[in-house]
Amino acid sequence: MHSTQLQPNSYLLEPLIENKLNQYLLPVIQGSFQNINAEVGSEKVNVTLIARRCTRRIGTRMWRRGADAEGYAANFVETEQIMQSKGFTASYVQVRGSMPFLWEQIVDLTYKPSFDIVRQEEAPRVLERHFHDLQKKYGAVLAVDLVNTGGGEGRLRERYAKSIEPILSEDVRYVHFDFHRVCGHIHFERLSQLYEQIKDYLKKHRYFLINDKGEKIEEQTGTVRTNCIDCLDRTNVTQSMIGRKILESQLQRIEVLGVNDTISNHPAFDTNYKVLWANHGDAISIQYSGTPALKGDFVRYGKRTTQGIVNDLRNALARYYLNNFVDGTKQDAMDLLQGHYLTSVSRDMAVPRKGGLLESYASFRLAFALVMGALMFMMMSLRHARTDVHHLLLSLLWAGLCIGITHFVRANGRTFTNRPRFHQSRH
Repeated sequence: MHSTQLQPNSYLLEPLIENKLNQYLLPVIQGSFQNINAEVGSEKVNVTLIARRCTRRIGTRMWRRGADAEGYAANFVETEQIMQSKGFTASYVQVRGSMPFLWEQIVDLTYKPSFDIVRQEEAPRVLERHFHDLQKKYGAVLAVDLVNTGGGEGRLRERYAKSIEPILSEDVRYVHFDFHRVCGHIHFERLSQLYEQIKDYLKKHRYFLINDKGEKIEEQTGTVRTNCIDCLDRTNVTQSMIGRKILESQLQRIEVLGVNDTISNHPAFDTNYKVLWANHGDAISIQYSGTPALKGDFVRYGKRTTQGIVNDLRNALARYYLNNFVDGTKQDAMDLLQGHYLTSVSRDMAVPRKGGLLESYASFRLAFALVMGALMFMMMSLRHARTDVHHLLLSLLWAGLCIGITHFVRANGRTFTNRPRFHQSRH
């Protein structure tokens, strides 16, 4: 992956680069930086977690799914865990990203819009391009797919498994683990079953390690690519498990931990490490979905809690609102900053619109206000319906209006959401 793909301001820097004003360049990354210092026995351990987001298919949760025709996946984030202790420095890199073929999930006011696979015949080519890019940067790749076996997610899983089959080899592997079926909503400790499936791969491709003289002792030769649907909640729980296992292996290698010792045996370090990964997951989730990660209580505390379940409910409702009524405009802003869409600016410039009269003037707020108004008038009419047939007829009229508007909005759900407005592609 080219370094500029991890710099969200690379497009804005282009004029400076073209005019050779390199002294004014300030490359930045979008992601997360978390760090902890802890003591394990008599040794000090410093752990840093860095997330770097790829900008080629950057966007919001529902308006950027899957991959584009060039194989760039949505919500693709590179996570590097760095450990320093006793003069040694160790690192491990893993990645997450949406299932790398063309699919979408367009908001339509329902809680869980349907999944649509676009141009299925192109899936193998797009997927091959994606994994080819991963191999060039990371070496071997183990794809861990956490989506459900059945339903809409199951259709995506089948397409993923079928499309990746032609390129499977020693360097490209695929493992499906139905997270929800195995772990449910509370038994995340069952992720140990997944670890048993991938531990040989992790041991084979190792991690990066140098000593206090800067001499390379180990080199990472492969990575793990994890995905669920959003690549947020299930993915973060899984990546934190992999990161923990790798860190334990590194600490055992430099004899900070004993051969059979684990991070869990050191409560202070264990607590800080959980918070490290929880904050990491929240930062990535906020950038993509607008809310902290779900299931964060397990990452943070090692178990599901009542407060965590309540927080998940609140965040799920917040995601619904943001996805349907906010993220379209946010997607436009992201695309403009990345140079994915170009537009001319003038005082008389109007927001570009596409479609007919309904698409131009549909307003969920107006429809909601009309329904509430009709309900209010219906209730007022019902108060007098027993003594006045006229009021009974009026109440039926208002009830019919409520039902009619509700049905119309539901039937045209996509039209009443906040959608991106820019359509002229730069590429």
